[in-house]
Amino acid sequence: MYPHSQLAQQRIAELHAQADAHRLAADAKPPRELRTRLGWTLVELGLRLASAPAGTKPALV
Repeated sequence: MYPHSQLAQQRIAELHAQADAHRLAADAKPPRELRTRLGWTLVELGLRLASAPAGTKPALV
């Protein structure tokens, strides 16, 4: 076997291993739906507090 073809086969095996590791990591990620909803809720709350009339106190204080 030629050295170049051996190196190519080794590289192909490395790429397959990296792809498998990436697939496993992607499957293990926790869902981000709750974090996203919480983040947007906090943004909405901040906008409401920032746009409150000057004479009123925020409900959280």
